[in-house]
Amino acid sequence: MSEAFDCAKCKESLYGRKYIQTDSGPYCVPCYDNTFANTCAECQQLIGHDSRELFYEDRHFHEGCFRCCRCRRSLADEPFTCQDSELLCNECYCTAFSSQCSACGETVMPGSRKLEYGGQTWHEHCFLCSGCEQPLGSRSFVPDKGAHYCVPCYENKFAPRCARCSKTLTQGQQFTSRDDDPYCVACFGELFAPKCSSCKRPITGGSSGEGAGLGGGKYVSFEDRHWHHGCFSCARCSTSLVGQGFVPDGDQVLCQGCSQAGP
Repeated sequence: MSEAFDCAKCKESLYGRKYIQTDSGPYCVPCYDNTFANTCAECQQLIGHDSRELFYEDRHFHEGCFRCCRCRRSLADEPFTCQDSELLCNECYCTAFSSQCSACGETVMPGSRKLEYGGQTWHEHCFLCSGCEQPLGSRSFVPDKGAHYCVPCYENKFAPRCARCSKTLTQGQQFTSRDDDPYCVACFGELFAPKCSSCKRPITGGSSGEGAGLGGGKYVSFEDRHWHHGCFSCARCSTSLVGQGFVPDGDQVLCQGCSQAGP
């Protein structure tokens, strides 16, 4: 009489049937799958012993069920990302969670160098000056009506120019206006500032005395003549006459001592 050869679970004879041997004994195929097979996280069906099984973290899948949750593409041999427990192919992940470049319209891939400003995103190489069309990178720029300019291009295009020398009056540079025309300090001084009777240069600032020149500069004034602080001195002994008594002598001014000494 032959020895019994039964399934370790259902106890049915395995003679003439397919079975699977385990450490705990032989199992018929149905009992083996019911006992040892994992459940597919996608379709919730058992992953049979003859099926290719894929797993990610603590989840198991049939090969055909391991797919992108959006486009349903198989991820068996594709790179993928897990987002909030959902599996996504790289293309769907980028479409759903990445920004589009405001210049070229292409996806700004995660981890790539990008620039963000005003709620918009650019590839680093796409963020260009609207004037010279060179990458702005980390350079300072000026936004203007949807365009972006490097500082030199913006000043060249929009900054006022001196009505005399035509040089750009850049932001932060001192300038003044006359009859609605802008002038740099140097040109305004040449054209409109009082001239020193001694050195003949414009009186544009830095002195102290009785009058106020361009930009708040002080100067000494007598009749229709003007002097820088440093220029208002005795024509003979060069003593400063600021705050001192003096005597006019033709086109010159003298201190009291030199005046009394005679010619």
